[in-house]
Amino acid sequence: MILPTGFDPAKLSPEAQEELLRLLEEERLYRSRRLIYTVYPDEGPLRRELYPKHMEFFRAGATYRERCAICANRIGKTFGMGGYETALHLTGDYPDWWDGRRFTNPVRWWAAGKTNETTRDIVQVTLMGDVTSHGARKTTTGTGLIPGDNIGSITWKQGVADLIDTVKIRHKSGGWSVLGLKSYQQGRGSFEGTAQDGIWLDEEPPLDVYGECLIRTATTNGIVLITFTPLAGMSEVVKSFRPKADVGAEW
Repeated sequence: MILPTGFDPAKLSPEAQEELLRLLEEERLYRSRRLIYTVYPDEGPLRRELYPKHMEFFRAGATYRERCAICANRIGKTFGMGGYETALHLTGDYPDWWDGRRFTNPVRWWAAGKTNETTRDIVQVTLMGDVTSHGARKTTTGTGLIPGDNIGSITWKQGVADLIDTVKIRHKSGGWSVLGLKSYQQGRGSFEGTAQDGIWLDEEPPLDVYGECLIRTATTNGIVLITFTPLAGMSEVVKSFRPKADVGAEW
């Protein structure tokens, strides 16, 4: 809502002021549930040309099934890389500039973190926003990277407060993508089973979990993306993404 220059709300009647406040609150909620459309704009202090590594990561998805962003803390790897791309694939609503992998139909997708709690507090919040309740019905605020209006039915994981098990996401094609949330804490066995179109692993996974994720995406020609800070040093997962000539080098 754009108010005209010189507009003075104090001159409105009490009823009109109340209506204006209601409309402004509606607009605030609407914008908060469409966060993804504010990311990587054409212009301004957050314009995408200032994030060449992020753009390179996305672009590589058109060619490679496996990608890894090994980054320092606080540079946007969870929100601006793994979370952003995951939200695009689930909704199919790609920006015009997107030159990475595209899915034209609804996808089956997993997103995972180290523990149930970090999956809930980082991955889930990044994608869905906070958990809220409407009477007896528990849902999310829809203020994450997945637009709130695209969020469908949710099933909740047993034994972990407020952690989503699976959620349906409306895809641009008209169908529904399915997102499942997991954690490395659940072990390799929890990553067995159904084929997936894509998997986002936030923070470094154990090697056996990563191997299982590759199997889950093999028959679909799906993708696996990892975003993490290498706190474990030169691990087997890190080595698998480094040039062979560098594997024996100092970190």
